[in-house]
Amino acid sequence: MEAIGEMYNGLMLTAMIVLAMLIIVSMIRSVRGPGIGDRIIAVNMIGTMIIMIVAVLSVYLDENYLVDVCLIYAMISFLGVVVLCKVYTGVYLQGKHMKADLDAVEDNLKHQGEER
Repeated sequence: MEAIGEMYNGLMLTAMIVLAMLIIVSMIRSVRGPGIGDRIIAVNMIGTMIIMIVAVLSVYLDENYLVDVCLIYAMISFLGVVVLCKVYTGVYLQGKHMKADLDAVEDNLKHQGEER
């Protein structure tokens, strides 16, 4: 039974190390990304992997309060990505000299069709 526990501990440590390496790769993508969309997705991936690390750490340390921290961080990460997308959409529409209200969707699509 002791050997199984040691294997689980090794597996959890390995998972956290792999996730940490993936966070570094995602950070590189968020800085170098070819587009702003790629950067927003990379930031979302970083948040998701941090949530996974906290969840694995909760099991590894047998501390239940870390699950609550994980859930709160998930909500904050989600709201952060929504705000980034909203800001990006406003900047994109402003750069294209398009209207940004909901009634102008057809006009914007028509305008995009004329440019192509």
